[in-house]
Amino acid sequence: MKLRIASLTTLCLALATVPASAQNWTYDNGPINGLVDAWTINFGFIVSDTFTAGGPSANGFAFGVHELPGDTMISVDWSITSGENGGTTFGSGTASGKNLTDKFLSQNQFGFDIDLITVSGLNVNLNAGTYWLNLQNAMVPSGDPVYWDENSGIGCKGDNGMGGGCPSGAAFGFEPIPPEAFDITGTSGGTTPEPSSIVLFASGVLGVAGLKRRKLF
Repeated sequence: MKLRIASLTTLCLALATVPASAQNWTYDNGPINGLVDAWTINFGFIVSDTFTAGGPSANGFAFGVHELPGDTMISVDWSITSGENGGTTFGSGTASGKNLTDKFLSQNQFGFDIDLITVSGLNVNLNAGTYWLNLQNAMVPSGDPVYWDENSGIGCKGDNGMGGGCPSGAAFGFEPIPPEAFDITGTSGGTTPEPSSIVLFASGVLGVAGLKRRKLF
């Protein structure tokens, strides 16, 4: 009987090492600048920026835009590819409705509204590695232009003077440009078990052991 209990305990501890939850990862390409420059993401223009994924999935992204006063973005086309708006496409779609929010942040010295756009519900399968986020066909009800905020990347010194080197790349019409302000989030495999599940399983195993003992005696 002691041997059986010991075996069940060992089994319980072994199962406790099985991953029971995922971990989140975020690629942050730096803060929204909103002061100097931005790039058109409607009227047929496409802007592409590199990012590094933690894998195995991407579930959302957020980025800064310049809009004319009072405008609110209602949709934007996006894709995640292996190259600069090309190569293998890992996911694409049109963000709108409940999957897109537009939050006003401030107004800059040129009279543009600086807004934070948040896109959710991507569910794109990715291995750990480097990819491109491509945005185009941004829409506001008025039909006005929409611009993706340039921040020159993380710690990058561009024409907005943010200081440091340039770790990420971007392209507008397939010409190299300073990177934009955005972040992208996802999940990766976790190794942390859920304590409550382990406790419940352990108590169940011990309960079964107890029943076996009563039957034997």
